[in-house]
Amino acid sequence: MSLAPDEFDLDPSLCHLNHAAVGPWPRRAAEAVARFAEENRLLGSLHYSQWLATERRLRERLARLVGAESTADIALAKNTSEALSIIAYGLTWQPGDEIVGVAQEFPSNRVVWESLAPRGVTWKALDLDRSTDPEADIFALCTPRTRMIAVSWVQYARGLRLDLERIGAFCRSKGILFCVDAIQGLGALPFDLSRTEADFVVADGHKWMLGPEGVALLYVRPSLRPTLTLHQFGWHMLEHSGDFDRRDWQPAEDARRFECGSPNLLGVHALEASLSLIEEVGIEQIRSQLQERTAHLIEAIDRHGLELLSPRPTERRAGIVTFRVPGTPSAELYAGLMQRRVLCAQRGGGIRFSPHFYTPVEVIDRGLGEVLAIAAG
Repeated sequence: MSLAPDEFDLDPSLCHLNHAAVGPWPRRAAEAVARFAEENRLLGSLHYSQWLATERRLRERLARLVGAESTADIALAKNTSEALSIIAYGLTWQPGDEIVGVAQEFPSNRVVWESLAPRGVTWKALDLDRSTDPEADIFALCTPRTRMIAVSWVQYARGLRLDLERIGAFCRSKGILFCVDAIQGLGALPFDLSRTEADFVVADGHKWMLGPEGVALLYVRPSLRPTLTLHQFGWHMLEHSGDFDRRDWQPAEDARRFECGSPNLLGVHALEASLSLIEEVGIEQIRSQLQERTAHLIEAIDRHGLELLSPRPTERRAGIVTFRVPGTPSAELYAGLMQRRVLCAQRGGGIRFSPHFYTPVEVIDRGLGEVLAIAAG
């Protein structure tokens, strides 16, 4: 039984197993956007102060979600790529500096670091396919020139979850910056800044947080905020942003300094509503329910003789389960699944299923049943 039976009423002909790509909105998010649109139609910006109150609530929810000490630590970016770019081009690099990451990263968390090559910065990547202890192998790539470790908490293709506490402790001991792309974990698993010791955390809201595209979290450790060079400027990022006639100016001391212009208030309304559901259900309950669903899926994959590509240990996975059907090309299988309205992805050399905490087990079984039917011809 779903923990949120009144929030999700997906078309019954659809098997939605694709939260690692773009998740569906809960009912309350869709209703929040509808109310916002209707208010704009009828009243314009009469209640703009209330819209800003919704924005403040969103920052509060994001701060609680990651364990930040204050909403002053939370910036709202357009997406993960923008947030990572603010970090990459805000830091002052020296020729010879190194960034250590993972070869199997989504382009957002690879291209931005590779783009620093003209500045003499080297991106060194661990090949996960050759690693049995990824944290230790990441550490082995580090040298006295390593300035940052930048990794995804959960790898997008096969779902490997890294031990952030272990990496964070290593970074602190070596004086290395630690940047976490948390998009495949926030909303699915508990996250605590005090334990991970991350310097930077980024995540768009459109996957496991069940929000829209276009609104993302950017956390920068408070002591590092003033050290990042700003490359975007406008009215919103000013310390006295409401004093439009003021001639002298300075960037805001809090995380708003990274937000140059007007916020995406439509997206803010949607994500704030979605996170209210995450909080009501509780992130520990979400983690537990998601673990049950991934365990059920892995057991079925084993039972039917399919090849599991995702990690097997519970502590190494989140909500992504990727598998391969021996003898059936994954591209052919993916095309067949989409024709049968099984919403999934072709990733990591196989088919990626990514249910969420509320996904009925029957939907998972039906999706896997379609896999078997296509493979059987």
